[in-house]
Amino acid sequence: MSNVVRFDKIKPAAQCRYDGISLGEVMLRFNPDDVPTERATAMRVFQGGGETNVACGLAYTFGLRAAVVTALVDDEVGRSIRNQLRTAGVDTGRIIWFNTASDGSHFSTDGKGGLMNGINFTYNGKGVIPSSTCYYRAHTAVRELRCGDVDWAALFGKDGVRAFNTGGIYTLISPTSADLAIEAVQAANANGTFVAADLNYRSKVEPDKEKARKINRRIAPYLGFLVGNDSDMHDALGYETKVAKKAGFDEWLAAYQQTVRQVAKDFPNLSLIGTQWRGATSADTIDWGAALYNVDADTFHVAPVRREVPILDRTGGGDSFTSGVLAALLKGKNLDTAVQWGAAHGVLVQETPGDITMVEEKLVIAECKRALGGGGVKAVR
Repeated sequence: MSNVVRFDKIKPAAQCRYDGISLGEVMLRFNPDDVPTERATAMRVFQGGGETNVACGLAYTFGLRAAVVTALVDDEVGRSIRNQLRTAGVDTGRIIWFNTASDGSHFSTDGKGGLMNGINFTYNGKGVIPSSTCYYRAHTAVRELRCGDVDWAALFGKDGVRAFNTGGIYTLISPTSADLAIEAVQAANANGTFVAADLNYRSKVEPDKEKARKINRRIAPYLGFLVGNDSDMHDALGYETKVAKKAGFDEWLAAYQQTVRQVAKDFPNLSLIGTQWRGATSADTIDWGAALYNVDADTFHVAPVRREVPILDRTGGGDSFTSGVLAALLKGKNLDTAVQWGAAHGVLVQETPGDITMVEEKLVIAECKRALGGGGVKAVR
């Protein structure tokens, strides 16, 4: 697409009301923490969603003006989610609310759960026991959104948005979600907004990979920044990366470079492609890296690999990587800094409970310096 904005042409902040807007599903997440969900008697509560986590990172960690476009049922669960988004600094004024009055209006449901706010139960795993997530999202309000429900012209044109992101969870979540996402990215492009999407393939959302590929190939021509690791590139777009499953970072990167160069050739609208890399040795310990490809310059920017990092919660690494990269771009940083911020923010979310980090930018910068210097972690006294 000739009008897709490239990463070095993001609009100035003074021209826009928002630095970042995220379109996606947001859920209430229950964590049993130290035992599998079926044995839990107490749980910790968070909000989170693959696409909306990016807005939270932009707002809370990097101090940028971010909002979410989503839908919630106006009940106690929906208001809990909204309140948590507000705590993260996100503008919730773009949420579409479904009332529970059954009044026959377009955005109305009953009070019996005919439509609901999505919830999930996420067990972090331990040692050789893998993490596990159980979803309740079949009748969520956000699945009902369709073309025409959001005034994109007013958002991108009148208010102005510097960067917009959505992803492969939202685009596959319902029969109408892909069309709404495509309507959004078309409007974003028409108004000079930089567009990003994380492929983020989830078999529990769409088990038919061929269907997922058809939808993602429809939206890919409207993107400036594509986020996806080698498995996402295969499952969500159909590109095979020929590398051993347990390959180390250097071997993986060599193979991944070939894949993304082919993706960029097939979708010349892309100016950036990148991902975090995770080498999981157990549910508690990972190796962590990241790579960012500048399509126009044919150069790769790579973060230092963090080895044998003990983690607390493996959810949200890709979302925090995306928000770190976008934040750096929105603040005028170069691509070396962008991949460092993405990698650091991505590993920090796994050191903190929940889908988002809720840490300040200075901690991201400190983690970049620590990793680049090869140093350890000092106590702050």
